[in-house]
Amino acid sequence: MKRRASLSFFLNNHGTFAEPFETIDEFIGCWPKSGVILIHDEGNAVASLMHEICSRHTWLPVVAYSENPDPSRIVEAVLGGAIGYANWPGCGDALLDAIRNAGTRSGAAIAAGSRKTMALSRIEKLSKREREILAGMVEGLSNRLIGKHLSISPRTVELHRANLLSKIGARHSAEAIRLAIEASLPAFEPVVLDAA
Repeated sequence: MKRRASLSFFLNNHGTFAEPFETIDEFIGCWPKSGVILIHDEGNAVASLMHEICSRHTWLPVVAYSENPDPSRIVEAVLGGAIGYANWPGCGDALLDAIRNAGTRSGAAIAAGSRKTMALSRIEKLSKREREILAGMVEGLSNRLIGKHLSISPRTVELHRANLLSKIGARHSAEAIRLAIEASLPAFEPVVLDAA
C-alpha cells in the first residue's frame, strides 16, 4: 500500500498519470483501453496478468518493477511478455524511461501481441483433437500421416479439418496454419504406442 502510494505520487508529480489498483482482479474490472500497465513483480503476478491480457481482444504494454530485482527475475518477466523492467524504489529516471519507452517501443510488440491475442481467441474454439490435427497441418503432414499418428482414419482427419476451418473462420488451410503459428500452437506430438 505504502509502495503503491509513493509510486503514484512520484509518477503524478513527473507528468505521468497513474491510477493505482489493489489487485489484478480490481484492475481487470476497470480494464483501460490504452496506457501502460506497471505491475509489481511478486509471485506469479506478471504471468497472471499476461495470461489475462492474452485472453482478451486488447493489448497493453506491461512494465514490471521490484526492489533490487535478481537478473533472472527480470529475464523471466521480459520473456513472459513485459516490455520493460524497473527497480523501484530506486532510480526514478530509469522508471520513467521504462514507462515512456514501453509506450513508444511497443508499437510492433503491440501489433504482434494483438495478432497473437486474436489468433489465440480463435484457436481456443477448437477441441483437443482439432488442435492436434491443426498442429499436424503446421508440420505439413498429409491427412493420411496425421491419421496414422493419431490412430484415426484419413477420412476422420478430413472431417475434423473441415470443422476446424469453419470454427476458426479460416477460408483455407494456409490461413489456419498462419493462425496456429501466430497463436504459438504447441508442436504436433504423435501418439506413441507401447511396443510391449
